[in-house]
Amino acid sequence: MDLVLEAADWYLLTPYVYPSGWPEGEPCRQLLSLFVITNLGALTLYLVFGTLSYYFIFDHELKKHPQFLENQVRREILYALRSLPWISVPTVALFFAEVRGYSKLYDNIEDSPYGWSGVLLSMLSFLFFTDMGIYWIHRGLHHKLFYKRFHKPHHLWKIATPFASHAFHPVDGFMQSLPYHIYPFLFPLHKITYLGLYIFVNVWTISIHDGDYRVPRFLQHIINGSAHHTDHHLYFDYNYGQYFTLWDKIGGSYKSPTAFEGKGPHDYLRKLREK
Repeated sequence: MDLVLEAADWYLLTPYVYPSGWPEGEPCRQLLSLFVITNLGALTLYLVFGTLSYYFIFDHELKKHPQFLENQVRREILYALRSLPWISVPTVALFFAEVRGYSKLYDNIEDSPYGWSGVLLSMLSFLFFTDMGIYWIHRGLHHKLFYKRFHKPHHLWKIATPFASHAFHPVDGFMQSLPYHIYPFLFPLHKITYLGLYIFVNVWTISIHDGDYRVPRFLQHIINGSAHHTDHHLYFDYNYGQYFTLWDKIGGSYKSPTAFEGKGPHDYLRKLREK
């Protein structure tokens, strides 16, 4: 995040926003800048990619499903917009620790003892590490001690749209993002790679709520896509994973998506039309 902060300081904040006597490295200034940047970035990713997905990928026929709520899209967006600033508060604290040099993020490929192969391996390990962390956090949020207070709001959307992707209770949203932020404090990671992965995980979160169940056949039971996550919203106790089905299979919570068996939401609507 320090690369983003440096760019913001260079092009905007130092010449046009902050007084000249407030140095760029001052902690309060960094915290304030990170809070604004994080919120604007999260809002942009959510609205831009959510809107593109909603209009070009999401099947609007799903809005005819009996479990699609009245004014649902508007409610999803409003809930997300209320939650994102609160989610950003602890997130900014972690970004601040990165900026102050407490993480294992590095600037140049040469700084990695494994070069480009280290960058590629870190991308894979990031995906598997965060997938594991999110699985157990997500499953824990379904425990009766936490579900009603923190996770139930996200399950209001039985037939989700891309805008449901960030419509979380703030505690829920931050907890499920925590593995992304913990990783660079535990393992070396290239800074630009980290920014790219941060964008990727936000887009992926939108994609598993887009109602597009198409996956290459040989990946259908490996990749945790929209079909799997739709069944999670519908049937509650299944498919907690983020990218892969691995941990659901290990944890006994894997469910073959009903959409792959001719029993999904689209099939339900087709049968309604036939009647």
